Order: sequence, then structure tokens, then C-alpha cells
Amino acid sequence: MKKQIMASVLVLVTTSCFLIHCKQKKDIQVPRTVIEDNTTYLIQDSILIQTRDGVKIHAIVVRNSKITKPNPAILFHTIYSRKSDLQKAKMAADHGYVGVISYTRGKGLSPDSIVPFKKEATDTYDVIEWISRQEWSDQKVGMYGGSYVGFVQWASVKHGVHPALKTIVPSVSVAPGIAEPMENGVHQNFHFPWHHYVSNNKYLDTTLYSNGQRWQDLNMKWYGEGVAYNKMDSLDGLPNPQFNERLLHPTYDAYWQSMMPYKEEFSHIDIPVLSTTGYYDGGQTGTRYYLNEHTKYNKDAAHYLVIGPYTHFGAQGKPNTHILGYDIDPAAQIDITGLIFEWFDHILKGKKKPSLLKDKINYEVMGANKWGHAPSLEQMANDTLTYYLSSKRSGVAFKSTYDSGNNGENVHFSLEERPSDPKGYLEQTIDFLDRSNFTWNSSGWGSIIADNLTIGQGFSFVTEPFTSDFEINGSFGGEMSVSINKKDFDYSVALYEQTPDGKFFALTLPYVGRASYVLNREKRQLLRPNIKTKIPFGIVRMTSKKIGKGSRLVVVVNGIKDPFTEINYGSGKPVSEENMTDATPPLVITWYSDSHIDIPVKKNKIYLSMATLCK
Repeated sequence: MKKQIMASVLVLVTTSCFLIHCKQKKDIQVPRTVIEDNTTYLIQDSILIQTRDGVKIHAIVVRNSKITKPNPAILFHTIYSRKSDLQKAKMAADHGYVGVISYTRGKGLSPDSIVPFKKEATDTYDVIEWISRQEWSDQKVGMYGGSYVGFVQWASVKHGVHPALKTIVPSVSVAPGIAEPMENGVHQNFHFPWHHYVSNNKYLDTTLYSNGQRWQDLNMKWYGEGVAYNKMDSLDGLPNPQFNERLLHPTYDAYWQSMMPYKEEFSHIDIPVLSTTGYYDGGQTGTRYYLNEHTKYNKDAAHYLVIGPYTHFGAQGKPNTHILGYDIDPAAQIDITGLIFEWFDHILKGKKKPSLLKDKINYEVMGANKWGHAPSLEQMANDTLTYYLSSKRSGVAFKSTYDSGNNGENVHFSLEERPSDPKGYLEQTIDFLDRSNFTWNSSGWGSIIADNLTIGQGFSFVTEPFTSDFEINGSFGGEMSVSINKKDFDYSVALYEQTPDGKFFALTLPYVGRASYVLNREKRQLLRPNIKTKIPFGIVRMTSKKIGKGSRLVVVVNGIKDPFTEINYGSGKPVSEENMTDATPPLVITWYSDSHIDIPVKKNKIYLSMATLCK
């Protein structure tokens, strides 16, 4: 009797699965035939994939009609739903793959609510599962894409790597809670309109997002009135619940940890990874985080990096030859999209590895017109230059953008190899009540090569001229030795080459950090007022450049107060809740001369031998 019941149940389950499978096949859009440039495509652009929790994901599938046997698929999963996405799928088909575009839940034809970030880990995994079950699939899937699309690739492997997923190629990757919407704890205003851009409708609200004057006016109004950061949408007049939700999580807590691999979860990522980013890419911080964590928790990680003088968009496709006033070297002018499909051919079809990937870390040396290759980030360099921030003037004058900073004199202070006065210091005062234009305390640049230097109300420090060429390779480190009269502050550190003709070459984007999060991004640790504190650096962007004989290095340090980032008044309260009533007293930062910057460099063997003898 028991055997009969079990047999009946088995028949019922088998019949149900058959009926569900038939229904799913029936529900799938029949491919339509489109002929373009003598190529016949089979296109399905209205597919809805059901996830494990019943949500529908809109997907587009494009195949080359000449390929009749099962084939690998290239997946591009994005929140940026555009009518032009069909071309991306066709590009994959043109390279001999099945092209698949899928969208974040709620986007495109999905009938559900739009949910950025929070469900991508399971949704993307379910899309891969769906792909692997299709008749045209050979159970091999590769993923690629940049920014948010880079993030979703990492999210897809949070709970395990799907057996069909053979590689990911994340470019300029967003790392929520690490690099976006805050960087080393400091929130950036440009994320405010992004939520409207991706969530106001099923595609993109380009009209609102492109209204640059609106967002500029909002920044200036918020800055001028001194209201709390979490009241920006009240000033704007359009509710922004996603922006405000993220402000409730200033630490890297469970909210963020649930979105992408966290600590030991990186250990199970055993598929090859190719990451791309640029020295001038805001997303490099995220790319560096994933690389650091992956190689930390998986010692055998097959993780390759390609990095050069690229911006956020250039590192995702074909870089511009001229960026921000700089003509990039001919060697750096590579087709990154082409490289990505070479990588797919290598991993998914067994072809040779791209010739550029001579080692795990592949970097273009600016000014040398060549690529360098190293097994790890640490092995990019063979020496370290350590410099201390001296309170002594260098005697080296320079052109200042606004004739501000350096205590009113356009002459650098000194970077010393040994601190001549460890008890020396420079004092900076930031008056949060003063919102006049020339008190914006921002330092940075709008052009990679410039005749002048913008230091806000901060300080610049310079080395002696170098007597021979060498390369800077990697990220600077060290620690800031400071005391403040409050409980917290935000600061920036920027690194430049000053050439013999007095021009400044920005080596990468400025570092920004919040002092209370540098030691532990998961727990805020306030500073003790008027107590000297050593503050290390968080994630610092890397760079590579040949520094010529006669050039100097310049370091600019500064406290932050400007209309484009969250203002940390230092009261110790949640920063997004602080306002002008927390502005007094003014912030006083004491920068001590035992602060030091460690710069990784690569010198030739003769130089190193002479340096050793001199010691």
C-alpha cells in the first residue's frame, strides 16, 4: 500500500513538473527574425523570468540564426534599462555567443516595484539558472559590465557561484556601503539625483537627471542654508526615500553586507575574474575593495586587473585619447570591450589568453608609454618613499588657483625624508558658519595637467627635485597625526607631480576619508577632543606614472567643507542629522609634522644599489 501511495505521489509530482515546464515554454516569447548587415538574428525582447520569490525579471535574448547547437551565453544585468540595450545583446551574438540582457526587478517590462541593490544577489543568480535551462544554452555563462553592472556580478556570487557561471568581468564596480554612496565614510552629493534617475519610471528619468542646474541649485541651497543632510529632499521638493534610507546606515552594517560578498563569502569565488578600472575612475575604490577582499580570503583567486589612465566611462569600453587635459600614451589606447571578448573566448571557448594579461596586475605606466605587469599589487613596487609633513617652508613658490591656503602664502611647505621637528605642526581653522564662496574648503582639480594648484584653506608640501627617473606604482599609505577640538572631521589628501616647468600633474583622484570610520568601517570611533591621534588611510586609489628627473612630488592635505559632500560638523551626532546649530565652535585641525606619506615606487637596480650603499 505504501509503495502504491509513493508511486502515485511520484506520478503526480512528475506530471506537475511537466505541466509547469510546458507552461513556462508556452509563456516564453517566440523569437522573431531580424536581418541586419547580412546577419540573421533570432530576437526575444519581451521575456519575463520568474525569480524564487515570484518577481518577474525582464530579459532580452539575441542569437545568431546560424548557430544551431547549444552555445555559451554572455549576460549583462543592469538597472539602466534603455531602448538601445538590444545592441549590446547583438554584439554578443556577433562574437559567437548568446546575448542576454536582464534588468533589475521592477525595470523594463517587469510589473513589480523597482528595488535597486537589495535583491540583486538572488535575482541575478536566478537569471543565470534560467539561462542554464534553455535549449540553446551549453551551461556556460559569462558576465560583464561596469559601475552598477559591475556590482551585480559580485552580488551574483554572494551565496555561491552558480555552476553555469564560468567568469565575471566587472568594470569600475560599485561597492555599496564601501565606495557608494559614501567613500571611506564621506557621502557624495551626486548620488542624490541618481535614485530619481533609476527609480522614477520603468526605464530612466533622463529629463530630471540631466537637469544639471536643478542639482547645482540644490547643492548651493543646502550648503547656504546649513540644513541637515537628511533634509535635502525637503529642500528639493521631491521625496527621495531611497537616499534617506541609505543615510540611516552610515556604517558598513548588515544592510550593506547583505548586498554583496562579505568577508569569508569571498573564499568560495573560485572562477576567473577580470576587473578593469582607471586612475581617474571614481569607481576604482570599489574595484580595489573587491580585489583586496577576494585575494585576501581566497589565496588561489584567479583575479586579473587591467588599469590605466582611464575615467569611469573610459574603463568600460574604449578610452578617449584625451582626458581632462591629458593626452594618454598610445600604449594606453586599448579597446577594453575587445579585451573583454578576448577574455570570454579564452575562458568559454578555450582560446589563448589575451596578450595584455602577462600577470595578475596589468597597469599602464603614464609617461613611459608602456605596460607593467606584476603578480600582486604589492609587487608593482620595489621600494617605498616615506615623507613627513614639515611645518618648514620649502622656498618653492607656485601658482595658487584662489590664493588661499598655506597660511596666506603661495609657497609650499616641505616634505622631509626624516622629521626635523617631530613636535612641529600646522594649524587649520574651518568656520562652518561662513558659507561665502571663497571659504569652500575643497582641494582638487578639474584638469589632470594644470598651471596652478587648488588647495582650499589647506596646506601643500613638496619634495626636493629628484635626481633620476623612477615610477610611482600603487597606492600611497602612511598615517595622519592630528588633533582636533571636536569629535570628528572629514579630510582629503591629494598627490601630484610638479614638473620642472612648474606644472602640476594629478596622479589620481584625491583621497577622502572620515576620521571616525578609518579604523573600523563597521563601528564609528569618535576622536577625543584635543588629543593627538594617529589616523591611517582607508582605501586609496592606485596610480602608475614615470616621474622624471627634476620633478618633485606634492602632497595637499585639507579638511572638507564644500557644497558637494556631506558636511561633518564634528559634534559626534549622526552626521546626516547635523546642521548649522552644530557649527560652533569652528573646527581647529592641528596637522603634526610626524604625519607621513608612504609612496610605493619602482626604481632600477642601479638606483637601488646606490641607495643601499648610501645608507
